Amino acid sequence: MSDLETFPDLASRALGGGVIHANDEFFAAADHLVLAEPPGFTRATFGPKGQVYDGWETRRRRTPGHDHAIVRLGAPGVVRGVVVDTAHFTGNYPTEASVEACGAEGHPAPDELDGWETLVPRSPLAGDSRNVFPVDSGRRYTHVRLSIYPDGGVARLRVHGEPVADPRHIPDRFLDLAALEHGGRIVGCSDMFYGSPANLLLPGQARVMGEGWETRRRRDDGNDWVEVRLAAPGRIHLAELDATHFKGNAPGWASLTAVDAAGERLELLPRTRLQPDTRHRFPLTPDRDAVNVRLDAYPDGGLARLRLWGRLTPEAFAALALRWFEALPEAHAAALLPGVERPLADPAALAPLVPALRLG
Repeated sequence: MSDLETFPDLASRALGGGVIHANDEFFAAADHLVLAEPPGFTRATFGPKGQVYDGWETRRRRTPGHDHAIVRLGAPGVVRGVVVDTAHFTGNYPTEASVEACGAEGHPAPDELDGWETLVPRSPLAGDSRNVFPVDSGRRYTHVRLSIYPDGGVARLRVHGEPVADPRHIPDRFLDLAALEHGGRIVGCSDMFYGSPANLLLPGQARVMGEGWETRRRRDDGNDWVEVRLAAPGRIHLAELDATHFKGNAPGWASLTAVDAAGERLELLPRTRLQPDTRHRFPLTPDRDAVNVRLDAYPDGGLARLRLWGRLTPEAFAALALRWFEALPEAHAAALLPGVERPLADPAALAPLVPALRLG
């Protein structure tokens, strides 16, 4: 795994990403591009149109031009790298690909998108390979367009980056501070033998045990843990430890400890018994704002989701709003606040767009 792949996949279906347009899907649907699971392949599995592929595959082009697909990012954000994965495509992969991105307001149709900016220029691809392309851009994008030259198959498109939340979607500064889509991130973990701890921060309910975080069985006197850097500093009022699907392998107990901006530790939830296959909710009454939170699971086991509902500090919310606006592509920012130059000296200039800034 490259360093850029430590960032979440903003295009993943697990985050709500989706393919909203493809000019050709003759052999295999473009929806496969954003599936979270690795691509698979079974030899000699033929359908009415040939070998079945777990990916997007277009027909052989007999006219000039190229094929393309547009993906709506599940979590809009700053892109740090792209992976064009041609796994299992050997004699039918594109020879080249490019990736563009744009930022759009609301919920546009494919033909309403414009202002495309190049993230990956037209570049050679290798077949049956994970083609990794670092991206140097500080802009927040909502959509990407993958172009393949001239045709062929791509198994997965990964768009790794940092989610940047829209402050207009955070009423009263209240949100799940741990959520990946808001910018929460795993910064430490004792064990992830059966499942990634990043799954804890995904939206929605886990469908199966494999969509959660699970550790191996401990044979010592220790315990497993995971640490989350919150999307922004805030005061946590409700914790949800969801053990759904974990029946014979849920932790017996758990605790939550916060770290504030000064590095001081604060007990949020003392060691508390958990029940298997249960969503546990714990009201909290902290007296300080948290920056990071550590979940300790005793002695081991698995959880499906971790939610940490709380209110951003006014300063943190202003900083989040400022980062969002400064990261917008030029056309998007100009459409929202015509005539306003960046960088902004004062987040208060965003109050016409973000009413919650007036709450103080």
